[in-house]
Amino acid sequence: MIRLSAKEEEVMELIWQTGECSPREVWQQYAEPRPLLNGIQNVFQSLERKGYLRHRRVGRGYLYEPVVEKGTYGHSRLSSLVDRFLGGSVRGLVTQFAREQRLSADDLRAIIAEIEGGGLGSC
Repeated sequence: MIRLSAKEEEVMELIWQTGECSPREVWQQYAEPRPLLNGIQNVFQSLERKGYLRHRRVGRGYLYEPVVEKGTYGHSRLSSLVDRFLGGSVRGLVTQFAREQRLSADDLRAIIAEIEGGGLGSC
């Protein structure tokens, strides 16, 4: 999966929230001062080239829809971060996260019980 720039991720987040939409609809979601509409259109084209969007013609314009689901992209980014910064160690990721979030032993036991019981959905 091709990595997205920060701006592409920002626009993609708005597309995931909106569903099928036009660049103008995403542009309208920005607070003032808004970025240039042309810039948003360029991001849409870049996202389509990278395989994240597809479009269909509607009247004189286009509507775009996500091809990649948000969860799929999130899993890919997380895997990439684990590989890059933790040498691929998921255990290292969990340890780091547990320390930073100050999870108690009871919290960790509850997490283990959820995992063993199949209680975790696809996140």
